[in-house]
Amino acid sequence: MSLADFKWLNEPTKWGVTDETLKVTTDNKTDFWQGTWYNFHYNTGHVYGVDVQNDFTFTACVEADFKELYDQAGLMIYLDYKHWIKAGIEYNDGQPMIGSVVTNELSDWATGIFAGDPRKFYIRLSKVKNVVCVKYSTDNITWNLLRLCPFPESECYFVGLMCCTPQRAGLDVKFSDINICDPAEDILHSN
Repeated sequence: MSLADFKWLNEPTKWGVTDETLKVTTDNKTDFWQGTWYNFHYNTGHVYGVDVQNDFTFTACVEADFKELYDQAGLMIYLDYKHWIKAGIEYNDGQPMIGSVVTNELSDWATGIFAGDPRKFYIRLSKVKNVVCVKYSTDNITWNLLRLCPFPESECYFVGLMCCTPQRAGLDVKFSDINICDPAEDILHSN
C-alpha cells in the first residue's frame, strides 16, 4: 500500500509526501478526546489514513521534538468520533510520555515513561477480530507491549498517521517506514 492511497481526516495547512515519507506541521487546537475529566469533545486532530478491511498490522517510525503540553504523534484506528484508538508519544507532566487513548463513547488515557529517545520511535497497531494490540520500539527490533484492548468489529477501519497539538501550532512530525500487512499469528508475543 502506498501513501498515494491515503487521505486526510482534518487536513493540516502544511504537509507533504516525498519517497513514501510524510512530513506534517500541526495546526493549533487540534486533538482527539471525548469527555473524560476535562469535558472536552475534540475531533480536530490530523490523521493521514487509509481504509483497511480484515485484520492488519500497521507500523511506522515517528520523529518529532515534543516540547509543549499535549504535543502528540503516533498511529490511530478510527471508526467514528466516538470509537477510536490513538497511540504514540504525548507530552505530559513535563516530558514526552508513551501513551494510548481508547475511546468507546468516552476517552480513557494511559501513559508511562519512555525509555529511550522520544524524538524517534516506532509504533505498531495490530488488529485481530475484536482485539487491538499496541506495541512500541526504540530500534524497530525489540517491541514492548503498550496496550491490549477490545475494539468493535467493523467491515472497514480507517487507520492512519496521527498528530495533534491542542495548545499550539507548529509541531513538525515525520512519518517513515510505514507498513500495513497481515498480522502475526500471535500479535501479543511476536516481535
